[in-house]
Amino acid sequence: MNESNRQRKAAQIIREDFAELFRKQAAESTRRFLISVSDVKLTADLSIAKIYLSIFPQEFREPIMKEIEENKSKYRNFIGQKIGKQVRIVPELQFYIDTSLDDAEKLEKELKGEGDNPIL
Repeated sequence: MNESNRQRKAAQIIREDFAELFRKQAAESTRRFLISVSDVKLTADLSIAKIYLSIFPQEFREPIMKEIEENKSKYRNFIGQKIGKQVRIVPELQFYIDTSLDDAEKLEKELKGEGDNPIL
């Protein structure tokens, strides 16, 4: 199923705004971490935004995701101020960990014979 232009534009705005917000939060934190927004998928009616995040280093994933979940309403207000004029309703936000880079790294190790399952 193809995304509409409206979905793509709204997803792009959400992605850019969250990327900037998370960059600022990481810069202001005493912990050293990186959060990147790898993808944003919006439902056809724009009511739900699925936001995929890459968080490094890995040990910060759980505490950061917990923090994000606890602040979801603040994040929704933030994005509402950014895209409120373009959409009728501000989408519900759902955050997910994007593990595609981990998967690629694991696959690379496997191919080099360094993984848990060395090639014979």
